[in-house]
Amino acid sequence: MSERSVSKQRDGKRWYDLIAPEQFDRTELGSTFADEPEKVYGRTVEVTLGDITGDQGENNTKLTFKVNDVSSDAAYTEFIKHELARDYVRSLVRRGASKVDVAITVLTTDDYRVQLQPVAFTTKKADRNQEQAIRRVMIDLVEEAAAERTFDELVDSVIEGRLSSAIYGEAKTIYPLRRVEVQKLTLEARPEEVAAEEAAAVDVDEGDVAVDDA
Repeated sequence: MSERSVSKQRDGKRWYDLIAPEQFDRTELGSTFADEPEKVYGRTVEVTLGDITGDQGENNTKLTFKVNDVSSDAAYTEFIKHELARDYVRSLVRRGASKVDVAITVLTTDDYRVQLQPVAFTTKKADRNQEQAIRRVMIDLVEEAAAERTFDELVDSVIEGRLSSAIYGEAKTIYPLRRVEVQKLTLEARPEEVAAEEAAAVDVDEGDVAVDDA
């Protein structure tokens, strides 16, 4: 019997393997220790993209997963955040050039609310109007991407670099760019949460209607 098995029996706790969603090929992300399955729900785990793909060149991308289902010995997760390492983003900044970024909140075709933060690095210093025009491109292309994709498809587009490539291709006509990245993608609300918020908003609006008793 392994030491870990003996430990399980001694203190009543057990290990749960953390499993990535199907989108990430059910990769094992690590393990977590608990005495009751209910205590595993909501726990998060952060790994690099390189941990999942085996490509160490992708270790600058951090992925966060959250447990949303638990079985006898496994904890299944959902994807909640993609973020580039801060050191990596800082390494892209050049003196005498511009860093242009923006935060955009969108709704996917399957009603997930997501915030994305693209960032562009110019070859030299852009003026204010050029920076504003680049941000407009970012906003338009992110909104367009969300309007055409499910949550999983949007995440794939970010992780695989297709969205940043699309932004680069259009924004470089405004001012020469050195690089474009999506530095962060965060899941803000699931479909049921979005629906509940919308229902609550409707209730408030109806309650605000003035009634003339005259």
